[in-house]
Amino acid sequence: MSIDMAQFHQVFFEESFEGLDIMETGLLNMDPGAADAEEINSIFRAAHSIKGGSGTFGFMNVSDFTHVMETLLDEMRDGRREVTADAVDVLLQSVDVLREMLIAARDGGTADEQRVKSQHDELHRVLADKNATSEPAPTAPASVEAAGPDVEPTGWKIVFRPHQHLMRTGNDPLRIIRELASLGEMQAECDIAGLPAFEDFEPEDCYLSWELRLQEPVDRAQIDDIFEWVEDDCDFAVIPMMPEGFDASRALNEAVADPTPQADTVAPVLSEVEKPADRRAEGERRQVPERRKAAPAAAAGSSSIRVDIHKIDGLINMVGELVITQSMLGMLGEEFDMSRVERLKEGLAQLERHTRELQESVMQIRMVPISFSFSRFPRLVHDLSAKLGKKIELKMSGESTEVDKTVIEKIGDPLVHLVRNSLDHGIETPEERVAAGKPETGTVHLTASHRGGNIVIEIRDDGRGLPRDKILAKAIDRGLVRPDDNLSDKDVYDLIFQPGFSTAEQVSDVSGRGVGMDVVRRNINELGGAIEIESTQGKGSAIIIRLPLTLAILDGQTIRIGSETYIVPLVSIVESIQLQQSMLNTVVGRGETFTLREEYLPIVRMHELFGIEDHDAQALTDGILVVVEGEGRKCGLFVDDLLGQQQVVIKSLEANYRKVEGISGATILGDGSVALILDIPGLMRLAKHSGGRAGSPLAMTA
Repeated sequence: MSIDMAQFHQVFFEESFEGLDIMETGLLNMDPGAADAEEINSIFRAAHSIKGGSGTFGFMNVSDFTHVMETLLDEMRDGRREVTADAVDVLLQSVDVLREMLIAARDGGTADEQRVKSQHDELHRVLADKNATSEPAPTAPASVEAAGPDVEPTGWKIVFRPHQHLMRTGNDPLRIIRELASLGEMQAECDIAGLPAFEDFEPEDCYLSWELRLQEPVDRAQIDDIFEWVEDDCDFAVIPMMPEGFDASRALNEAVADPTPQADTVAPVLSEVEKPADRRAEGERRQVPERRKAAPAAAAGSSSIRVDIHKIDGLINMVGELVITQSMLGMLGEEFDMSRVERLKEGLAQLERHTRELQESVMQIRMVPISFSFSRFPRLVHDLSAKLGKKIELKMSGESTEVDKTVIEKIGDPLVHLVRNSLDHGIETPEERVAAGKPETGTVHLTASHRGGNIVIEIRDDGRGLPRDKILAKAIDRGLVRPDDNLSDKDVYDLIFQPGFSTAEQVSDVSGRGVGMDVVRRNINELGGAIEIESTQGKGSAIIIRLPLTLAILDGQTIRIGSETYIVPLVSIVESIQLQQSMLNTVVGRGETFTLREEYLPIVRMHELFGIEDHDAQALTDGILVVVEGEGRKCGLFVDDLLGQQQVVIKSLEANYRKVEGISGATILGDGSVALILDIPGLMRLAKHSGGRAGSPLAMTA
């Protein structure tokens, strides 16, 4: 029965993308001329895994391309080649090409063959650079050296004895034998002496061994590469087959008597148990497939997620507790009478507690480190700093901060845009920085942390800061504000989020096209988050993003407007107050406002905005004013009553109906009724445009 290998493709691609991230991170951290041996080993192992996996699944173009990268890395780790800046740059570009090839293979497309060939040629150019060689290449394996410099083996005899557990590691002896057969003509003899009696036979154990004769004078290293997958799970000997008339035993005796290090690799041949001559470091040995526990990143939009085993254990324990509680309640219901009311209440309280804990455990499964988003930025800074002629150091902290996987996937592009802006507009050139009394190397600091029920991401730089006067002049010129408007710094900086707003004097492929910042704010708002800017001219800027930890559940305040119930996200609420007549004001052209700690805030009459006629409170002093904040602005929502706080499960309104301005979703309450969840920034925009009048677009959905 043949095995459908396509079922394993998803795991292969996920692990390959993780391997690419490991390679990219290692190359970015590599110091040419003083590279860390373990770092090179890590990069080599990742490339070797991709090559082996792609060959196994039939993606031969990927395997062939990676083989050339692996050859270059192998020479670096063996000390045969210096690590140069040119070689690192070529390898980084090769990682990009390899990523495109894997994406094309995953999606059933075709990679750019011209680019693949061009990068393939670049790798060969670096390999052909003899000036990069710091040491002569090591001599051939001792088993060949023993034959003398003028005698080449005609082939290889290979004794392959898998350990009994080999197939339990996910390896298959047949696959290894087929790989050997691909090198040339081969004869195989199977030894079945180890087969047990039928009643002792274990289907997943390996009892066979083989003697293989490869009739091809291939490079010994090619054979070692095949067995590297399983070298810790088998015994094998690789013995050269010499031309007729050659005194092999004499050559072996001379080699064994030779006190040089090469002789140590020949002696085991006499016992038919020889390990590869080119031994790998102990920390490098591995089985295939291997799960890396802390991969920096995965391919965007991945349909799967890796979960820590402790989270799974906690979930299983909680399910066990629920089963016990359910069993207890079931027994109470069989012969229920009023004497068991207290036990019933205790059981229901226990059920509520376990359900809440189960909910938290399930949500934790979706949480992944934000390093999945942050991992792309070292490469971005590396490439753009060279392109812009700037010296920039990237610092990152809080990479282990966990957030919902959906948030991670949707925040990636906005973060890239913000970091690119910081590199292009924020950080000055080395000459400008020195003239301003700063170090010539600028710093961009990317941080993430939990604050309350939110995750806060900050992008700070020590650059030139935002040009307040230039932004204001541009806004006046475009008619966005009036010359006599008294705007705070915050109001001025918020102008850059207007569609098409840009102060760049030149259009470039980095930034300055007048698109992007409005899209960034819209994308963050759609995630239920907010963005704000802090800046000091000449000292630097900070972009601060606040996002919910999850998009599936939120803490909300239930409000009532007439007979309708709505949910206000708790994170948006500043406070709730009952108005006094002395707090009310009417500003000509701007409607009703109220004074809160010397700040004038607009009032939104929710019943008018939603077109609800059966509301209770007629005068503003009769109802409740919920003070909310969104996009750095505050207002008061006039409602009839506050009903209580609760966690609600968010249901998409757009997926089931259509997108509605001012509404972010819906939820089902405990009594089975549906309540709409308010989108505070959208609600403010809607109120501004409609003036709070009935018959607004939102009134049709209430």
